[in-house]
Amino acid sequence: MQLLVSVTSATEAVAALAGEADFVDAKDPLAGALGAVSEQVLREIREAVAGRRPVTAALGDATTEGALEQMSRRFVAAGARFVKVGFAGINSGPRVAALIEAAVCGAKSADSEAGVIAVAYADGELSASVPPAALIQLSMRAGAAGILLDTANKGGPGLRGLMSEGVLANWVSEVHRADLLAALAGRLTVEDIAFVLDAGADIVGVRGAACDGGRTGRVVMEKVSLLRATIERSTPAVQRVGPRVDRPERSRA
Repeated sequence: MQLLVSVTSATEAVAALAGEADFVDAKDPLAGALGAVSEQVLREIREAVAGRRPVTAALGDATTEGALEQMSRRFVAAGARFVKVGFAGINSGPRVAALIEAAVCGAKSADSEAGVIAVAYADGELSASVPPAALIQLSMRAGAAGILLDTANKGGPGLRGLMSEGVLANWVSEVHRADLLAALAGRLTVEDIAFVLDAGADIVGVRGAACDGGRTGRVVMEKVSLLRATIERSTPAVQRVGPRVDRPERSRA
């Protein structure tokens, strides 16, 4: 399983790299669950990473197809390999599919290797978004590279408090059957690593667990290193095959 750490700046990106994160994710935690950084900050993060890891970026929750396509194009051009988009306030399947298609079009126009990660909310009833199960087929048909299951309310329960191990594992299996990457986030801590591994996720995403002072604090190398070590210690040896980084597709070993 690969480790994604959300950062707000080039300085935090350096700390994430030093702690051996697999993905460096540009996100502004003060702007919501999927708050976007500025394009300038994204460029600075890309320069700090210098190609050593893939850079991802949150785009926020979708509004219109045109705006999302343009933003996706700009953020990929600024250095993101993957862009993440949510759908708070949108519970129409066809509308969500159209938005994902727009994001994919924008990303691919800037870089044919770039991809879109659609975001489902485990507490979706609060954000009035499409259910996580429904997003799987919508994402596959619209050309997304994967799905992130996150929480919209960062002051509420984390993912572990919202979904049982069995339900989560079944969801991840369905994502894999659709040939999509499965990423999990949502107030996850180092103690939740085994929970996420057991669910079969490809990527675990964190912010607060990598910071001094919680998700609005500062990413520090020591906490990223602890997450990395916990993943390595918890992963069965038979699963530790192939390179961990610079590989967008899921390991099928």
